[in-house]
Amino acid sequence: MLRLGNRRSAFRKCFRHLSSSSHHEPQYDAVVVGGGHNGLTAAAYMAKSGMKVAVFERRYLVGGAAVTEEIVPGFRFSRASYVLSLLRPQIMSELKLADRGLKVHLRDPSSYTPIREELRTRPGLTSLTLGQSTEMNRMEIGKFSSRDSEAYEKFEDHLGSLVDIINPLLDHAPLDLNKFLQGSLSEKCSSFKELSPLWQAMKAVRKVDLEDIQEMITSPTSKILDVWFESDPLKATLATDACIGAMASPSTPGSGYVLLHHVMGGLNGVRGAWGYPEGGMGSVSNAIGDCAVEAGAQIFTDSPVESIDVTNQSVTGITIQRGGESLKIKAPLVLSNATPKVTFCNLLAKPQDHLPQDVLDRIEGIDYTSPVTKLNFAVNRLPNFEADPNQVPNEALPLHQSTIHLNCENMSLLEDAYASSVSKQSFSALPMIEMTIPSVLDSSLAPPGQHVCLVFSQYTPYDPLPSGWDAKTRDLYANLIVDTIESYAPGFRASIVGYEMLTPPDLESIFGLTGGNIFHGSMSLDQLYLSRPTSSRSMASPGTPIQGLLLAGSGAHPGGGVMGSPGRLAAKTAVEVAGKSWTFA
Repeated sequence: MLRLGNRRSAFRKCFRHLSSSSHHEPQYDAVVVGGGHNGLTAAAYMAKSGMKVAVFERRYLVGGAAVTEEIVPGFRFSRASYVLSLLRPQIMSELKLADRGLKVHLRDPSSYTPIREELRTRPGLTSLTLGQSTEMNRMEIGKFSSRDSEAYEKFEDHLGSLVDIINPLLDHAPLDLNKFLQGSLSEKCSSFKELSPLWQAMKAVRKVDLEDIQEMITSPTSKILDVWFESDPLKATLATDACIGAMASPSTPGSGYVLLHHVMGGLNGVRGAWGYPEGGMGSVSNAIGDCAVEAGAQIFTDSPVESIDVTNQSVTGITIQRGGESLKIKAPLVLSNATPKVTFCNLLAKPQDHLPQDVLDRIEGIDYTSPVTKLNFAVNRLPNFEADPNQVPNEALPLHQSTIHLNCENMSLLEDAYASSVSKQSFSALPMIEMTIPSVLDSSLAPPGQHVCLVFSQYTPYDPLPSGWDAKTRDLYANLIVDTIESYAPGFRASIVGYEMLTPPDLESIFGLTGGNIFHGSMSLDQLYLSRPTSSRSMASPGTPIQGLLLAGSGAHPGGGVMGSPGRLAAKTAVEVAGKSWTFA
């Protein structure tokens, strides 16, 4: 039987309590609902711009889904999000996060796909490893297809040229169509500033065929990959980037954009690279929180927000629960790091009194479907993969620092896993798995010689038939994941010291992720840019129809991932509304 981590006794505050004061003020220039990485980013920028700011977080620690927690004694886990790449470089530099101790371990190789014996097309084709080395990639891919080995570098360059189009849009709020089309003359003139990133994007468009752009943002990933490549393991490995975190399969139209979303970032000047923050993902949030506190912001944990208070279509502040009583905090600006649904449907006392019905309908219609169940394993030795076995027991190989793709030998496996969730409202016997072992590069996460294995699995419905996530179903799925890993790395089950499993309802209840969706809403084309969070003109992100209420979480433009842009963009708007000077780019 698998051993669950003792949640009550083993959870420890792995990072210092970031509450900067035990007493809140009665009034602030701005308050932030939720201390996720975006909320902390917003607080840091506002405080550095001279605003009096406070953050109120429901949990005992800040970070939202970017946290480090000790679930099994002695083992520290990036409990939800687990790798870093998308954090915008200007946030790193403007908030001086490296000076605040944020160190990220670059992974190379970055991807490892072992192939089960029954799926090997010929002897010797046991795995596919990809990384930063062009020569290594050619050699690895060439084992399966000489044509693909030549095409891969061109494909990466192709993706890079498409990312160049999108990049300028990530650091700027979308064009406010209401002001641009129906505003006063001064509002229309100021809107022209918002066209600058669009012009930058258009310049990049000239270097790319329009057909390629249309194909990438509208076509199924499978169609795109079938044009470029012929080998199944390569196509399936690349397809996982288009599917991860999304209730979509490689054949879902528009899934190509999510593929781009996952190569938009980079580390240490390496485009598309991902890494492990030392100390886990909580290190990112704590570095941002440190900056906010140093600039004068106050951060309060164990302080859930009961309501966002509104009078005459303008926010007046928030009501929090602290020390067993409800307390009102006044502020003319409220920045919400919560999902749009939580912000408008849960925290507004009477949403229908403050929002037009068509806007409410669109908010209710946001797709929060999640395919994700996360499992965090503490193990007493490294997995030993049959496809590339360790010659020295428990010695880390290069493959151990990468993302390890299981049940990803071909795209049909991904399609079948997706179909089981959608058509049967159940999970596949062959779930898609991405495993990472950050303790290979960061020894602070586990006792000597032991490791943390983080498993991101798909596709699991929110409420599986026949009885939801009851104890029997949870145990069945956890054992399915362990059996799957065991089939690739015999001995894995025996190495487990303890574990935790987070289903979509768990992700929702613990981290406030509506539906368990890690992006605060699907990253589909109908929920991006002008349509994020909705297509209503009165919801020009980060703005809302309620004066003084701004969206600062991943449900706002430009979307999900540990990126920081939604928080930074909301802060910029707040600083301008407050009449302060925005001194950043």
